[in-house]
Amino acid sequence: MSGKSWIGINGDYRAAKKEPRAGALSWFNSGYYDSVAASGGIPVLIPPLAEDADLKQLLKKLDGLVLSGCSFDLDPIRLGIQPHPMSRPMVKRREDFDRRLCQLAVDLRLPILAVGAGMQTLNVVCGGTLHAHVAEDVPKSILHRDAVESTLRHVLEIEPGTRVDAIYGPGEIRVNSQHHMAIERPAEGFLVSARTPDGVVEAIEVDDERWFCLGVQWHPENESASALDMQVFEAFLDAASGAPAVVPFQRKKRSPARIAGRRAA
Repeated sequence: MSGKSWIGINGDYRAAKKEPRAGALSWFNSGYYDSVAASGGIPVLIPPLAEDADLKQLLKKLDGLVLSGCSFDLDPIRLGIQPHPMSRPMVKRREDFDRRLCQLAVDLRLPILAVGAGMQTLNVVCGGTLHAHVAEDVPKSILHRDAVESTLRHVLEIEPGTRVDAIYGPGEIRVNSQHHMAIERPAEGFLVSARTPDGVVEAIEVDDERWFCLGVQWHPENESASALDMQVFEAFLDAASGAPAVVPFQRKKRSPARIAGRRAA
């Protein structure tokens, strides 16, 4: 293709309040569109459109989609799990829209980068499940969210031969962390490409090297991200543009024993 890639980004949404001058509001975290622009793309900010036909028409004009994160949660009741006292459900209009947007993008096989709650949405829409609260659902879990420390970081254990491995390369990788929900069971057709030492899923990707569809629990767009994290956006833009990646990606075959061991973890 000629020219820069057009990358859609969904935003946050707040319903109208009763206070004066507190109407419904949409906004976008600047880290997402700045990261897309810095990686060579043109960001396209997508409001929560009501009609699927309009949304599909828009998506067909895009080269890729960033499913952004959120400081609120997917509604546990809608997921069929017991809400935790720490649960803070998204506004229904945002969750409804994000699910529709994700499903249409998956149907179109658009290149997708799903971040934070965006990764959780991708997993749920494709048939996976979530933990309601990592600290209680995962035995001996490490700290994944700190109410005081906004720059919490932890180590990643990256699965060799995955996209995440190709993006980050060798060496110890530490990423930011600010979540209390997490993937329990990855959706069919996805594989886990990174975990924390306690076994919590930190990245998933489609098990098809022809389609860039990657979800990360950390936030590479955030000001607390490292310089290496920008490579996530760069790899995504390479896929969206159809350009060869700096590190050509070809998934390595994994042994049945290794796959079984990971599933049992």
